[in-house]
Amino acid sequence: MVMSHQMLPEDANPYGSVHGGVILKHIDTTGGVAAMRHARTNVVTASIDRVDFLKPVRVGDLAIFTARLEYAGRTSMDVSVSVIGEDLITGRTQHCAQAMLTYVALDRDGHPIPVPPLLLETDEERQRSEAAAARRKRSAEDKKATRQRG
Repeated sequence: MVMSHQMLPEDANPYGSVHGGVILKHIDTTGGVAAMRHARTNVVTASIDRVDFLKPVRVGDLAIFTARLEYAGRTSMDVSVSVIGEDLITGRTQHCAQAMLTYVALDRDGHPIPVPPLLLETDEERQRSEAAAARRKRSAEDKKATRQRG
């Protein structure tokens, strides 16, 4: 799933680059569309597990958001989103951000429902899914430890 948006002056922070919140909104939208395409139902963002802002996206640049489904659980999906900034004058591109998000599929009443399994056809897809499963396990353990500390 790829979505692109030209960044405009109203997207800027005081430094002339695009505000991180604007990038995050587009990351969430792109990831959500990828999750909806897989589940073929409405989804909600359950968590944004990690966002790394690597380089600024400048006003006037085309921001290209690419989402990839990494893992499908019973009712939730992990989606990675990569952000590439493209200078539309020079054609120069750079990797600007990377994020990992979790979405939950919902029925019409807002209750979680099962999602289809992820079809893993290549070794790379299997490795990415295994890595996502390991991340999920670590995250669940961290949440449990945090609750126990109270």
